[in-house]
Formats: sequence, C-alpha cells, structure tokens
Amino acid sequence: MAINKQPKKPIQSSLATTLFFIVVFTIPALLLLHSPSASICTTFSSTNKPWSGDLFNAEFAWNRLNFVDNKPPSSMTLKIAVFSRKWPTTNTPSGMERHARTLHTALAARGHQVHVFTSPPLDDVLTTSLQEQNHSQGSPSLLPIIHWHEREPNKWRYNMAWEQFQEENESKPFDVIHSESVAIPYWLARHVPNLVVSWHGIALEGVQSSIYQDLVRPPNEPISPTFNISLQGMIPKVLNEIRFFKNYAHHVAISDSCGEMLRDVYQIPIRRVHVILNGVNEEDFQQDSRLGHEFRYKIGVPQSASLVLGVAGRLVKDKGHPLLYEAFSKLKDNYPNIYLIVAGSGPWLQRYKDLGPQVIVLGSINSSELRAFYNAIDVFVNPTLRPQGLDLTLMEAMISGKPVIAARFPSIKGTILVNNEFGFMFSPNVESLLEALEKVVAEGSKRLIERGKACREYAVSMFTARKMALAYERLFFCIKNTTFCTYP
Repeated sequence: MAINKQPKKPIQSSLATTLFFIVVFTIPALLLLHSPSASICTTFSSTNKPWSGDLFNAEFAWNRLNFVDNKPPSSMTLKIAVFSRKWPTTNTPSGMERHARTLHTALAARGHQVHVFTSPPLDDVLTTSLQEQNHSQGSPSLLPIIHWHEREPNKWRYNMAWEQFQEENESKPFDVIHSESVAIPYWLARHVPNLVVSWHGIALEGVQSSIYQDLVRPPNEPISPTFNISLQGMIPKVLNEIRFFKNYAHHVAISDSCGEMLRDVYQIPIRRVHVILNGVNEEDFQQDSRLGHEFRYKIGVPQSASLVLGVAGRLVKDKGHPLLYEAFSKLKDNYPNIYLIVAGSGPWLQRYKDLGPQVIVLGSINSSELRAFYNAIDVFVNPTLRPQGLDLTLMEAMISGKPVIAARFPSIKGTILVNNEFGFMFSPNVESLLEALEKVVAEGSKRLIERGKACREYAVSMFTARKMALAYERLFFCIKNTTFCTYP
C-alpha cells in the first residue's frame, strides 16, 4: 500500500480532523450500504425465474448460480498462480489461510495446475514433507504445488515470490493469477491483465470496526493512545485504497456488502467486481448428535444443561468478546442450567474462566475437535465487532445444523442471516446481545433444532467448498476466454 507521509500535528487537532473526515465521508458511505445487501438477496430469491446473462454484469453472489460440476477435460484445465502471504501448516490456521487452502485444494482436485507462492513456514520438517508430497510423482498432483520463498519464516517477501513466479511463468504462461488481498502490491498489479484479487477486508470497513470497538469501552476507561493513532491513519488509508484498487484487473468480494462498497464507494466498474462467498468443506462439518453428546460428557457439560451456547475463534476485543463476556455474566445468574463453551485462545481466555462453572473454556482446538464442538452446542454466537470479511465460523456452524446469533452488520445480514429463520441478530452492544440471548432461552432447544435444519439447508446450497470452487473456476475461465461469461 502507498504510505501517506504528513507532517506531525498536535494530537487534538489531528484527531478533530480525522473525526471530521469520518462524519463527512465514512458515515454516509456506511449508511449507503446498510439496506441494499439484503435487497439483493431478497430480489434474487423472490423471483423464481432462472437468471441468465453476462456473468460480469452479475451484482449478486455467484454461489447462487449452478455451474457444471463435471471435471473439465484435460485440454481445458488451467494453470493458476496463487499469491498468499501465508499457507496453513498448523492445526489452527487463520481464516484467510483456511480459505486459501480450501479453495485451491479444491481447484487442484478438479485437475487444474495450481502453483502457490508463499512465505516459508516455521516448521522445516513439514515444509520438506509437503514439497516431497507435491513433487514425488511425474504426473500432475491433485494438490497445489507450493513454492516457499527464502528468508525469515512467515515473513512475506512479495519480490522474492514474484521472481519465483516469473521463472515458472516462462516455462508455460499462467492462465490466471490470484492474489489473496494485497499479496501482490498495486504497482505490480497494474501490469497484469489476468489478475484476480480477493478482498478479505478493506480499510473502509475497518473504520466502522474501530468505531464500534471504542463504543464498548467502559465510561471510566480513557481512550488509548494506540486507538488515537490508529484512527488518525485510517482515513488516509481509505483514500489510498480508493486510488490504487483500480490497478487490479478483477476484484472478488467475499460478501454482498463488500461488493457494493467496491462498486459504489471505491468506484470500481461493475464488470470488474465479482461477489463469490467463502466456502467450507461440507464433509468436515456433518451433523452427528452422538459425537456432540460424547464431547459434552468429555468437557464436563452436565446432563441437566437446558441450553448450550458456543463461541469459537480468537478471543480478542475486535471479535466482540467484551460484549459476550458482559452479556453472559448477566444471563447466567438468572439461568443456572445454561452453559457457554468457549473454543479459542487470546487475552479474554482467563476472563471467561473467571465467570465460573457455567463457562467451559477449551482453548485452541484442532479441526477434528471443531466438528465435535459444533455438534455439542445448541446455538452458535458470533459477537464480532469487525464488519469486514466474513467469518468462516458462521458458515461452519450453519452447515453443522446450528442456528446463529450474530451482529447486525451488512455483510452478515445480507449474506449469512438473510432469513429470520436462521437465527438472531443484535446491534453491537451488550444490551442488544443480552436481549437476543434471552430470546434464545425463551424459545428452547426444540425450536432451535428446527432453525438449525433451515440453516443447514441454506448453508449447503451456498457455503460449501464445491460451490466456491466452481464459482472461482468459472470466473477464471471467463477471464481467459470471454465466451465462458455467458450464463447458463
């Protein structure tokens, strides 16, 4: 990203200037985006007529379309270059890493030659085994080919990755290049016509997130100097993004609301913005009541529990844990048979432990335990204060047949909870979350099971790795040859 260098000014004046820009620029933009996301989904679902036309003109998520599932013939397979700052090599990768692995493993399994250019991992032994796995056979692998550049582990060096890419590109040119966010800087991107960049969060959404994070600050707690510095730098960052995003040939937004931001605020032409939602491996999150009961017994949830809530992910402030901590601390006093299972690690882990026996803190769990976790709960809570991106945990919970409680952000409202049947939404404050939790308690487990069935049916139709991979594959074909842009 471009660095905005400005002379130092007194903090009070600089902060006032920043807040002024937020009022005149950011807030109207956010208000602009609050309502249309849901209307896109409603309009699409309310008309039973199948959609047809030029895919580059589609403003809704491509996951809603039905693409041919047959593997392409060998004469049509693509050579795909992927730039990702990190590639998952542990049992607890970040959301973006999980997305990259799920998507490009699925594309490789469909016969495409996928080359991933990424930073070296910490585990040298695992690096060696992955390289041997990918290069052990002469025939094309059904896994991505990983190119680790040199230097420090987990330290992204785009220039070194670019050199590796150019060397591979000389032997046989890549059909399409995919960058996970700004893995490829804009001054390189503007020279690449077949480049696709997937945005997992943009600065304008980050401004909104910072505002909500400060609103949960207790009245007696002063604004931190870090927050002041961060806020002052956000508006220039938004402006810089608006200026340089146009250098990327094609943009993938992972939520309907992000697609609207890119088109309406970042001023990217409609035909260069494509909404493709993230997906998860359906087979990893099957419903299994027996597994859920066993996991409850293993972690100490008593049989007398009338309702079990669950939350998973990083236990940090921007994920909304101050809200859930306060709301559940009030809820548990009135309902002694309600339990909360917390999966994840972070600064709020010990605070949850301090709430007593009605909160069961697991710490970080691996992928196999995550399946058991979802089957053990009655409803999944996502109290996030980050409107950017789209948490995979929401999709995993819904595919596991669980209703969700989530913050009322445009990305979630327009893409995840498009139907009131799927769960409950709350404004990002303690009072609203507590009200939503009270509604869940009043409904009881029988009604939650009915909601969970509706969630799974919708999630399987929208959020699977197969749906995501087919949409990306069609986009890549379309970029290579525009005849593929006509749907169906």
